[in-house]
Amino acid sequence: MISSPPDAPIFNATMRKFGAPQTIIQQYQYWTLMLRPVQLTLGSLVLAAREPAQEFSKLSEASFTELHKITAQLESALAKAFNYDKLNYLMLMMVDPDVHFHIIPRYAKAKYFNGLEFIDFGWPGAPDFHRPTETDARTNQQIIDYILPCWA
Repeated sequence: MISSPPDAPIFNATMRKFGAPQTIIQQYQYWTLMLRPVQLTLGSLVLAAREPAQEFSKLSEASFTELHKITAQLESALAKAFNYDKLNYLMLMMVDPDVHFHIIPRYAKAKYFNGLEFIDFGWPGAPDFHRPTETDARTNQQIIDYILPCWA
C-alpha cells in the first residue's frame, strides 16, 4: 500500500459517502479509486483526491502526474472487464465538495452482470443520474472482484 501525502485524511467525507473503505478498488498515493455504490452503468467508479482540496487547481503537481498513470490503468481495466463504448469523466463537486471524478462507462446496448441488466438510459447523451441499476453490496463486491484481475 502506498502511503498518504502529508496531512491528507485517510478517507475524506466524499470517500466515505461513496462507501470507503468497502468500495475501494485501488489506493494510490494521491487518489483513491472506488466502485460507485449506485451503478449508473456497469462499472461506474469514483476517483477521489486524497489531498484536502475542494478546487481542482489546488491539487499538487504530483497529484496531477499520478492522475495520468491512474487514468491509463483504469481505462485499460474497464475496457478488459466490460468493453465499454465510451468513458465519461464528470467532475461535478456540487454536493460533495472534495475533488473527485465520477467515471461512467457508456454503453450503446444493455450489459448483463450477475443476472442484472444494466441499461445506459442516457446513451448517446449525458449519463442519466436518475435511472441507475439497483445493486446491493454483494453485487457491488462481485463487480469489484471482476474488475481487479483486469488491473495492469
